[in-house]
Amino acid sequence: MLTTVFRPLHDRVVVRRIEAEGKTKGGIIIPDTAKEKPAEGEIVAVGSGIRDESGNLNPPDVKVGDRIMFGKWSGTEIKFNGEDLLIMKEADVMGVIA
Repeated sequence: MLTTVFRPLHDRVVVRRIEAEGKTKGGIIIPDTAKEKPAEGEIVAVGSGIRDESGNLNPPDVKVGDRIMFGKWSGTEIKFNGEDLLIMKEADVMGVIA
């Protein structure tokens, strides 16, 4: 949870990346320079949702604590309270990991 309150607006979510394993399945250690940015994260804050054409509020499908997968180039990287986070639209979330 964020120490200072930060609530994203509308259909945006704040995501903390979950770092990938530093080894392959065969036990080979991958150096930091060869690692790709992880496309998996945890939702730390969620906006209230987006309004449809009728003015009804549609709440987001994700909630705080959900583990998600997102596109490689999704979101905007920010630094908040010394932590690297991503802000993205809920549409950039590909799915929730059960």
